[in-house]
This record gives sequence, structure tokens and C-alpha cells, in this order.
Amino acid sequence: MCLRVVTVQSGPLVRTEGSHVTIMCNVSGYKEGVEQDFEWSMYLPSASDREIRIVSTTQTNYAYAVYAQRVNSEEIYVERLSGDSAVLHITKVEAKDQGLFECYTPNTDGRYLGSYSARTNLTVIADSLTVTAPAQTLSKVEGDTLQLACEVSRTTLQHTHLSVGWYLRSPEDAAAPPQELVTLSRDFVLRSGGPYRQRMAAGDLRLDKTSATAYRLTIHKLQPVDQGLLYCQAAEWIQDTDGSWFAMTRKQSDKTQLRIQPTDRDFSIQVNTERRSFTAGEPLELHCTIEAQNVPERFFSVSWVFSSSPVAVVGPSAVPVLGPDYVAREAAGHMTVRKESANVHLLKLQHLRPEDAGKYICRVTEREKTPTGDFIDRSKRSRNVQITVQPLKSNITVSLSSNSSEVLEGDVIQLTCSVQSTTGPLSVVWQWTDKQGTGPALEVASFDRDGTVWHRPSYRERSNYGEIRVEKVQPDAFSLSLYNALPGDEGQYRCTATEWLQTGTEPEVNWEKIGEKLATKTVTVKTVESSFMVSASSRTPSVTFGDSFDLLCLVKPRHNPRVPTSVTWRFMPAGTKAGDEEQGEFKDLVTFTREGTLQWGEQLLGLGTRTTVDRSHSNTNFRLSVTRAGRREAGKYQCTAVLWRRNYDNSWSKVANRTSNLLGISVLQPESKLRVQKTNQSQVYLEDSRVKINCSISSQTSQDSQHAVLWYVRRATGSEADELLLRIERSGAFEYGAYAEEERLRRRVQAERLSSRLYVLTLNRAENSDSGTYYCLVEEWLSDPDGAWYRLSRESSGFTKVLVRQPEIRLQVEELESNVTVEESASIRLGCSIPSQSSKDSRFSVSWYVEREEEKECVFSIGHDAVFGNGNCSPREEPGPNSRLQFERMTSDQYSLTIQGARPTDTGRYFCHVEEWLLNPRKAWYRLATNNSGFTIVNVMQQVSTLQSVVCSNDSLFYFVFFYPFPIFGILLIAVLLVRYKSRNNSKSQEGKNGAPLLWIKEPHLSYSPTCLDPPALSLHPGSVD
Repeated sequence: MCLRVVTVQSGPLVRTEGSHVTIMCNVSGYKEGVEQDFEWSMYLPSASDREIRIVSTTQTNYAYAVYAQRVNSEEIYVERLSGDSAVLHITKVEAKDQGLFECYTPNTDGRYLGSYSARTNLTVIADSLTVTAPAQTLSKVEGDTLQLACEVSRTTLQHTHLSVGWYLRSPEDAAAPPQELVTLSRDFVLRSGGPYRQRMAAGDLRLDKTSATAYRLTIHKLQPVDQGLLYCQAAEWIQDTDGSWFAMTRKQSDKTQLRIQPTDRDFSIQVNTERRSFTAGEPLELHCTIEAQNVPERFFSVSWVFSSSPVAVVGPSAVPVLGPDYVAREAAGHMTVRKESANVHLLKLQHLRPEDAGKYICRVTEREKTPTGDFIDRSKRSRNVQITVQPLKSNITVSLSSNSSEVLEGDVIQLTCSVQSTTGPLSVVWQWTDKQGTGPALEVASFDRDGTVWHRPSYRERSNYGEIRVEKVQPDAFSLSLYNALPGDEGQYRCTATEWLQTGTEPEVNWEKIGEKLATKTVTVKTVESSFMVSASSRTPSVTFGDSFDLLCLVKPRHNPRVPTSVTWRFMPAGTKAGDEEQGEFKDLVTFTREGTLQWGEQLLGLGTRTTVDRSHSNTNFRLSVTRAGRREAGKYQCTAVLWRRNYDNSWSKVANRTSNLLGISVLQPESKLRVQKTNQSQVYLEDSRVKINCSISSQTSQDSQHAVLWYVRRATGSEADELLLRIERSGAFEYGAYAEEERLRRRVQAERLSSRLYVLTLNRAENSDSGTYYCLVEEWLSDPDGAWYRLSRESSGFTKVLVRQPEIRLQVEELESNVTVEESASIRLGCSIPSQSSKDSRFSVSWYVEREEEKECVFSIGHDAVFGNGNCSPREEPGPNSRLQFERMTSDQYSLTIQGARPTDTGRYFCHVEEWLLNPRKAWYRLATNNSGFTIVNVMQQVSTLQSVVCSNDSLFYFVFFYPFPIFGILLIAVLLVRYKSRNNSKSQEGKNGAPLLWIKEPHLSYSPTCLDPPALSLHPGSVD
């Protein structure tokens, strides 16, 4: 007999979060031919004894809720490999899946022998593998070398191996599988794809590990087939306990798009210059461009030639070799020869001379190695470039501009002197004189041709503090800046530009003045005090609770850092007396200091208020913003401004003080938008029903509104006042009205808040007295910004007229009439059938009446409480064991009355009277309806009178005839016996004397029938004489 064995992969199985996990389960040792089923469960480390079901091959709803959604979406499923083998798939494992997994196989053999489950441990770790490479697009020429870098790292604590490879995906067929270039396997073995094996063996394909995390791909001698998308792919491997390796995660880097252009060995030359006509002293630049493929990999040398004389030669090493006539010129910095890029060479002459006019040529020679190892040279020359150089003469023009012809005090006076058509170095002198130009010209500063700046004594102190600055902003533009302009800076400014020409060479250098021009500009300085003014404004003089308002303080003129302004917002609360304003009741709220900081004052606004302040970039608009305004923010506001002047020695002077107009701000309660549904309606209910009345709020002022709801009832037209049933406070507290107490409604009334805008009043076990007109009164409450609640408005709903009525009367009693004839002493059966009733809970009081000659007599009565004689009449005959009446209730709607021993006096017209009773909600019975049945006419036939009937029908006669004689006969018999006894004694004495027999009377015989059918017979029999 084989033992059943269930096996799973031995653990622990270490897998990364988000990876695809598979766990194999096999079963053996079972009865052949029976397909096995598999059930997977797991146990968390924190609850090792609690089973969590996952998936089953037989039960569709096997999974617990924690795994049900993932099983239904097939994120977790079982793949059956054969009848006794299956694999559990978790397509995206999560950290919470860590635990002990159990594979259970239900028994199919009819008896238990062996094992039916196996377990393995699954450990889920974080996926720390990162693969990064820059996404880029590269263009290469056939034969070039390509190098790509890839960073691969992981922080896994377990012992894992990495495999790193490079792959190429064809750009023409995106669906085609990628081509493997080269891969470093997890066993540190380097292998390449089929087409690249030969190139790797030749050394043209390499994969180098340059650091702990860096891998570099190198491809020499690129080929057109290498074009496409290149990316790096890495996998992290771990060795399971069975010795097999498992790739926990694979990741790819961003892709590099590689374009390869086929090679072409031909080249061309192009020489460019901006212009060909120059003036002596101007610079000349010539660019020689080599147009060819794969220029960096080829060997070119460039020669510059001027009028058949060599200027310079630049070889492949980019080291220039100068001609003999240009060595000194290059050493003086007046000539530059360099290789700007792989295919662009530059020849630059800094200061042209008349003798530099002529033809310039660029000659390019390529040296190429043949397959035999020899070198061949191929040379090409450019077209001639004719350069003309005109003799130098000064044509400069000078213009002077300023940032403004009128500058505000404290602002910057900025003058720009532009010099046009220059050929040589320039020197500039700045001078100042009065506006009319009649006074002496004072030199402010100068700018020499070598860039040296000089300040004259009268302006040197201000320049030391940085108040005066002279700059060369462009080669042909010079600026003079006077910061923190003073009223004394007003006047006429003059810019004199001189052009110079250098003659001779080092070390004997001379400068020659070749031209001089000047320009003037008048600048007016406007004092800030004359235009300094402050005004305050607001777009919202009236706001509602919780709204915001902005107050704007406008300061003119525009802010100047050298003449800053300090602004203070002041406030006087509403309700302050007018005279207090003059007594200085305004208090400071906040101050913008001249340094740009904020300083809060002693006046604080409401607790629930947020006050923010800001100013514009130009510091001319100072805004005070108040959000969630309340009563405490109502009042008068004003702003004050102080103008300060900053001296060049950093000291401050107060220039002027201004106060704005007053701003009155009123803070009002918001306009109520409370609307309650006004629809009037009528509702009819049966007693003991549940009455529901809705109170719907269709709109409210704010989403933060709270409501108090009062429910009222109006009993009848003309009542004195509407009665308060219930009040629901905004906090949800209940308060019953006096009417609810008086009418005992407190236990039956129920109020609910189904939503923030829907309230329901419910009357349980409704009574007829609950009829009336109901409505709700809604109070809307809001919280002001200080946190105090106030009632904003009240509005009542439409009227709901409620009618609570008793059940509809449906009582019916059988009305068929019948005739009944019975003999005297027989039984009379009277029926009473109720085919219809008003309610299933109805009870009935039933009475029978008989009519004889216009008289109605009550025969029998039973009340709704099942008590005899407790109906609507009192019968003449009392119930008891000797009563001739027999009452019977067959069903709830079938009653009968039997009169036994019918008598002629029982003749008459009989009918039953039915009363229907119901229990009201207060547990009291009330009569709902009455009805009578049809008549049953009864005739009792009288028997003929006989002695037997007369005796038996009369009790006194019956006793007189059948009972009273016995004691009389007894007494008579005793008397006879006494007489006989005495006579016998006398006879003996006489017989003794005479010898004759005596005559005697025999005992009488009495026959009696106890049934009273025959009269008793009394017979006397004569005796015999012995």
C-alpha cells in the first residue's frame, strides 16, 4: 500500500515585492485515475495558527475577503500542470503576502493514509534594483566608436547575484524581439548574441565593469546594423534552497537611439568672413570649415596663406606653426590661430594694417593610411578671399541719454554715453554744470582708454559710499550712475569721448588722438516732499459676517529705497464717540517700517479673524486684508506715512509726515437665504398607524448654518394658539412642549434628522385625537467670526393636515330570514354568522332578541370580553346549570344559541344583534359598529293534554301523586299491622274459646314508574283464609 505524499517547493522562498511568484505543488501515492484538487492557504507570521484561505481548484468562493478581490481579478490563480501537479501564481506579490503557504489536497481514496498537505515559507523583500542610463539620441558615422554607461545597484540584504546585458531593438520592427549584444551573467561569464560573437572575439565589442555599480558598453567600428534603440537590462538572482536560481526582478534602463551614417571619404573647404572691407585698426576673422564625414577620426592639416606667403600651419595635433612675418605679431596678442572644433579653424588679426590688404587662402591636406601601410596625402585649397583695408580716420559720433529727464529725489540718475563708428580705444570724461550751462564745468569722473576710472575730489566722498558709479557697459557705451539723487544734482551733464590709435610695437608703444566729440543732457531733480501724499480706499465699505475686506493705502510718489516710507494702519472701533477721535483714540494696528519689516501695534482685531498685510513690489500700495470679519472689525481705519531720506553716510532724516482720509467699515449680518418647503398637503391615517411629517430646507445662507426646528400643531379652527410639540436645538438636544406632556405624546412622538436639510416628525400609534394641522418652524443659526452663535432668521414650512380616523366600517351580519317549527320540548338552534368585519383585530358582542306582539325581549347576551350577560342587554333567564340556553362559538365569525325544552311561549321572531369593538392606541375598547341579522321565525307545536302529560308537566301534582302517598300508605300499613296484631291476640283467645279461624288482609302491592310515563298503580289484593 503506497502512502500519499504532498510536496511543495522547499523554502524559504525569497522574492521581491511586485514580482511574479510561483509555488509548485505535487501529490503522489493516490489511487490512479482520479484527478487531484488543490487548496492553497497561508499563515501570517503574526498569527501562525490562523488560516487564511486563498484559492482552490474546486471552490469558486474559497478565498477569504483579504484575497477575494485579487483572486477574482486573476491576480492570484492556480495553473494545473497535470492531474496531480499544479502551480500557484501570484502575478504581483505584495509585502503582506509574506508568510507560510500551505498546499492541501483533499482525500480521494476513501481512507486516510499519508500526508495531505505541505508548507513552504515565502519571504517578500523590497525591490531595490535600479537600472539607470540616460535617454539620448546619438548620431554616429560608420566606423566610429560608441561608448554607453549603465548604473546598476541594489541594496538587498540577502546574498544575490546580478546579470547585466545590453540589447538592441530594431527601429523598423517594434514587435521583433530585441537582439542581445553582450551580457555578463550571474556567474560572471561574458557572452554575446549570435551576430556579435565574432566582433567580441575581435575586440570590437566590450562590456567593462568600471566600478561597483557602473557598466560600460564599447562598440568599435560601428556598422549600419548597429542602428536602433540600445538599452541596458539587469536582473537580480537568488539561489533557492533546492540549488536552483530564480530571477527575482528584471529592469530596463531608458533607451538610447543610435543613428549611423555611412562613410564618405571626400571633403570640401569653405572660408567665411563677415565682410571683406575694413578700416585700419579693426579686427579680421577668417573661418576655414572642413565639410566631411567622420572628421574627428581623420587626419587633416590646415595652412593659411596670404598673397603666396605662409601665415600659419595647424597640423592634426592642433599646434600652430607661424610664418616668420607673424611671430612677433602673435606674441603681442594681435593675432590668433586656433582649431575651434574638429572641422573649423580660425585666423584672427586683431588690428588690421593697410599692408594686411590682399588675398587669403586656406589649404587643407589629409593624410590617409592605405591597406599596405603606406601614407598618401590629398590636398585641396579654398577660393581666394580678397580683403581691403582703408586708412584710419575718426568718424565717431556721441549721443547722451538718461533714464529720465526728471528724476525724483532719492532715485537714480543714470546717463548713458553711446559712441558710434569707433576704430580705436576710447576715453570718456563726465562733467557737470548748472541747468543754464553758464557756470563752471565740474569734472565728475573719467574713464581712461585702459579702463581706469578716476573720481574728482568734489565727488570722491560720495563715490566711496557707492553713490557714484562709472562703467563701460558695452564696447561703445559708457554709463554714469548717481544713486540717491539730491536736489543739488540737478543740472547739465556733459560726456566727452576721445578716440585713440596705437602706433608702434612693444616695447615702444605710442597713442595718437584721432578724434573727439561731446554730448550734453539736462536732468531735473524733483523733491519728494512736494509730491508726497497718502490716500486710503476700500471697495467694500459694508461687508457681512465672515466676509473679507481689503483696505488700500496709496503712497505717492513711487517708492525709492533711498527715500523710503514707513506706513502705519490705525483703527478706531465702531461705537467710539466722535470726540474721542480728536483725543487720539485711534490705535496702531501694524506698521511697515522703512527697513521693510512688520511691527504689530497694540490694537488686536477679533479672535476669529485673520489679518494679513502686504505691499506691492514698488512699495506704493500697502494693503490691509481682514478675513472672517466680525463685529469687532467694524469702525474707522486710516493710514499714516512718514517719508525718510537716507544720507550717503547711512544716516536717516525725516522728510515729511502725511495722514490719509478716514475709511468707515460696517460689518453686517448676512442676508438670510433660508427657504423651507411651503407645500401644503393632507394625509389620512388609520388609528394605530405611524404618521410621518417632513420638514425640508430647500436653501440656507451658508454651508456652516445650523438649524433649530420647532414642531407645532393646530388642533381645530378657532383654537386660541398653536401648540408646541417639540423643539430640536441646533446642538441636537430635544425639548418637549407642554402640549406633548398634556396629551401624553412624549412617548409616542419621535423627531429625526435624516440629513442637514431634512427633518422628520413621527407620531407612533396615532390616535383620533392626533388629527390636526402640523408644521415646522426653522431657525437658522450662524457663528460669527468670534465664535458666538446668533439667530439669523426664522421661517415656517407649509401646513400638513393630518386626519387620523377609525377603520372603515365593514361589519356585515347574515340577513337571511328562515322559519323553524319544532315540537314542544324539542331544541331550537339559532345561528349568527358574520361574513365581514372591519378589522382582523375586531371583537364582537352578540345578543339574541325575540319579538312578540310589538315587544322585544332579550334572550341571551355575551360581551366582547367573553363574559355572559355583559352585552348590550340583560336576559330574563339567568345563566347557570339549570338554564335551557346553550351558547356556542364555532369560529371567530360563527355563533349559535340553542334553546332546549321548547315551550309554546318560546314562539316568536328571533334575531341576533352584533356589536363590533376595537382596541384604541390607549388600550381602551370602543364600539365601532352594530348590525342585526335577519329574522328566524320559530313556531312551537303544543302537545294534547293527558293524565300522564298533566301530571308530568305539573311539579306539584307530580309530587302529590307519586311521592306523597308513600308515607301515608306507610303510616296506614303500620296502623293495620298494629290492629291485626291486636286482633290476632284476641282471636287466639277467642279461637281458643270458639275454635273458629280469623279473616286477614294481605299486604298491598305498589307499582311505580320513575320515568313518569305511566301513573303509579296501587292494588290491594284480598287475602286468603287459612
